[in-house]
Amino acid sequence: MNITTPAWVPHAVFYQIFPDRFASSAALTKPSHLEAWDHAPTTRGFKGGDLLGVVEKLDYLQDLGATAIYFTPIFQSTANHRYHTHDYYRIDPILGGNEAFKVLLDAAHARGMKVVIDGVFNHASRGFYYFNHALENGRESPFLDWFHFNHFPLHAYEEKKPLGYEAWWGIPDLPKFNTNTPAVREYIFRVAEYWIEQGADGWRLDVPAEINDDSFWSTFRARVKAVNPEAYIVGEIWHEAQRWLRGDQFDGVMNYQFTKACLGFFVGRNLDEKLAADVGYAPVRPVDAAGFAGMLLRNLGLYDWSINLAQLNVLDSHDTARFLSIARGDVNALKLATLCQMCYPGAPSIYYGDEVGMLGAKDPDNRRGFPWETARWDNSLRDYVKRAIALRARFRALRDGEFGILHAAGDVVAILRKRGEEKIIAVFNAGEAGTTVRLNVAAVPQIRDGSMLIAEFGTTASYAVAGHQAEIRIGPREGLVFRVG
Repeated sequence: MNITTPAWVPHAVFYQIFPDRFASSAALTKPSHLEAWDHAPTTRGFKGGDLLGVVEKLDYLQDLGATAIYFTPIFQSTANHRYHTHDYYRIDPILGGNEAFKVLLDAAHARGMKVVIDGVFNHASRGFYYFNHALENGRESPFLDWFHFNHFPLHAYEEKKPLGYEAWWGIPDLPKFNTNTPAVREYIFRVAEYWIEQGADGWRLDVPAEINDDSFWSTFRARVKAVNPEAYIVGEIWHEAQRWLRGDQFDGVMNYQFTKACLGFFVGRNLDEKLAADVGYAPVRPVDAAGFAGMLLRNLGLYDWSINLAQLNVLDSHDTARFLSIARGDVNALKLATLCQMCYPGAPSIYYGDEVGMLGAKDPDNRRGFPWETARWDNSLRDYVKRAIALRARFRALRDGEFGILHAAGDVVAILRKRGEEKIIAVFNAGEAGTTVRLNVAAVPQIRDGSMLIAEFGTTASYAVAGHQAEIRIGPREGLVFRVG
């Protein structure tokens, strides 16, 4: 099979936004009972973020270097996270409705930015019309084949009574679709087409493995790509994902295997084990440079190269504790991981606020309101992230060049990205002591004696290649990037 993925994705830097918590516009009328923006988030409370607020912050995102936005769900829902969908054709009124989404799409596209939205198609909500119909009418409803009903009466709101239907993880709020029903399949496929027709640039698919049907996802892909062949389809798969990444279903997945490798190496023994436990990438174990290199290479070896370039490389998300909290506040660990993220094949994704040092334990604490008062930012961290993104934009080899390991010993890893004559070497020291690293470049024919490793990030020192080797001095907890010239 000739595997194709969207040409723009390897060159994108995503910024993940949890809409209720990123930005709120005064242009929209708000409900009267909202949580204070700066108060600790709760499971059910709303803070009132909206899509026009995002429009007003597009300058901020562009200044950072983001070129694409991934939104967690934006459809009408009674949950602050909006994974309980009421209406798949209506943007939540609290977010500004369909009109605000149109304004956002137009504003983002005018800046060359892409917008990917979240598709929750395994389950709906108790308020979803077709489920609510059965809830009201019981056995007489004509839509009994839309869900998995076991018995009546249903007990969707009564604790300690059997639900009478299948729900995701047994949560009453989330009745599971019966995707074997042709009408359900057609409904979902039409929703998928509709929002791509409206201008969305792709779908992130929530828990797609729970729809255990390759033909469903193959048809989903065909219907979406028929509208826009460059639409991005990325699945939430936490583990190795060969089944879905053969070119006939998804373009990529949320690359939590990359996350796991970065936590194991850059955080290592400083890891907050409780925060890294009980999520899809667990267990996380400390690894040395050789172990880290092995994990990176194994991950790349699982898939076709075009799939590797379309992976969504995350360090954390709305479903995990924030990287900085897992690292017990070690900003250098986050800096190193971010630089590696910008040098690794696939599209980097920054979870909103990571760049200014936001902390957060597991849900709901990982979904705090963005601190727009700049006095609360770690400006050194934000500057580092901004420069790392700019580095990736400056060198195409970092986006779609070949990948190799030049060195992996002790606490130091060096990688090579190469595209034609452009060759970039990135060196990462996860250790607490500075060291001199001897890079053997004999296996890279284009790097000849007399070549120079010219500093591009993290240092002003440049090094000459002699005897097919270069000796580089690197400080503790430091990342350096060189151009070969």
